[in-house]
Amino acid sequence: MKREQWRSQIGFLLAAVGSAIGLGNIWRFSYMAYSYGGGAFLIPYLTALFTAGIPLMILEFAIGHERIGSAPLAYKKIHRNWEWLGWWAVIFVMFGIVLYYTVIIAWCLNYFLLSFNLGWGGDPNSFFFQKFLSMSKSPAQIGEIRTPILFSLIVIWFINWVIVFRGVQKGLELANKIFMPLLFVLTAVLVFWALSLDGAAQGIKAYLRPDFKKLANPKVWIDAYSQIFFTLSLGFGIMIAYASYLPEKSNITRNAYLTAFINCGYSLFAGFAVFSVLGFMAKAEGKALSEVVTQSIGLAFVAYPKALSMMPGGNLFGAIFFFCLVVAGISSSVSIIEAFTSALIDKFGMNRKSLVSVISILGFVGSIIFTTQAGLLWLDIVDHFITNYGLVVVGIAECVLAGWLFDIAILQRHVNKVSSIKLGKGWVMLIRFFVPLVLGIMLVGALYNEVQKPYGGYGWAAIALIGVNWIILTILAAVVVAMRPWRTELHKKGGRG
Repeated sequence: MKREQWRSQIGFLLAAVGSAIGLGNIWRFSYMAYSYGGGAFLIPYLTALFTAGIPLMILEFAIGHERIGSAPLAYKKIHRNWEWLGWWAVIFVMFGIVLYYTVIIAWCLNYFLLSFNLGWGGDPNSFFFQKFLSMSKSPAQIGEIRTPILFSLIVIWFINWVIVFRGVQKGLELANKIFMPLLFVLTAVLVFWALSLDGAAQGIKAYLRPDFKKLANPKVWIDAYSQIFFTLSLGFGIMIAYASYLPEKSNITRNAYLTAFINCGYSLFAGFAVFSVLGFMAKAEGKALSEVVTQSIGLAFVAYPKALSMMPGGNLFGAIFFFCLVVAGISSSVSIIEAFTSALIDKFGMNRKSLVSVISILGFVGSIIFTTQAGLLWLDIVDHFITNYGLVVVGIAECVLAGWLFDIAILQRHVNKVSSIKLGKGWVMLIRFFVPLVLGIMLVGALYNEVQKPYGGYGWAAIALIGVNWIILTILAAVVVAMRPWRTELHKKGGRG
């Protein structure tokens, strides 16, 4: 079975960037920078990028390219007992992250349509939580399915299906060659428009004002590493699958650096649009900026819509903003579906088109729980457990597997043979010692907070039944799939190194 390949290096780069750039780049990074010392936050952020983000991305590119396979196949070729780890990564990302992520993209699509007539009215907060989500009081009160969200979700899953169905070159590569330039142009329009607003300077000042005292707080550094790890799609199995489609002579390190720099540069750039608008809103309402800034989902679906209602041309600005979120979201969701698809094709030799159709239907059905009145509460719990435990454990295990249970010099030699930026002993030390240490600190910190009190004020029953069970069930599924016999001969071949 001939493995698909990217048609061009730029196609691969845009797909990798598309996977990395997601909803969090637009709302999470700018809020973190504002909270953690503005311009000073760039110090821990860039430190995390160079000591963990780029080294781990090079590792994932190297594993996929040298071992020539999706995460489960590549891990099996490294050590026959570790295939399960690859399956766990692609299963909890496919039947976890992408299930609720597509629902958030569906919200963005709804808000894109609402933008044209500012349909959230004069009180965006009550509109979002009470009318749009009709949020229930606890995760146990699932309530009814919110039909506007469900219809948007159908559209999002259909787009995902079309792109992945068409394969690597005609689907993923072509879509990202359209999506990424479009996203960059539209984001630039938002930034320059927002900078012209009255009060924008106040917002930018708050966004970038250096407060070096904040850097004395260890939490700032841990959260910077956490942001870098999640924003680059590390531990998802995506970058391994994407790199496996590269031709033999591919510049691994240059692609890793470019992917990381474009992703992080985009986050910083998009923040100018976010905080210019918040500065405008603060001035228009005569409030301090701290009074109009809210975190995460509240920023995108409450604070921003309120500002859009107050600004000239707010409906068009809002349409562009939410369309950007939809594009950024879809470019990430298709990469998750591809990582899972690639793994099943590698192991069972399945037909891509039939497989993607089944996966998309199952994914849509699995997403429905997050369109209910309890959807946001379920989303919060599942996201907390998968990102704080699933992804971090995969990251640690990946470093142990490549750095200690395998001759990492094979990967190093392979990368140096095809790359312009050579890897030295420093990279090996970072993979073996530093990155697992940082991820280990993040894991211990999360566990410590977990036992102190239940996350988010939810009951222990909800935490156990939804969060813990989601992790346990995906591990069991991974072990079961790993134990199935291989239907292809791919696992018998080694790597390129």
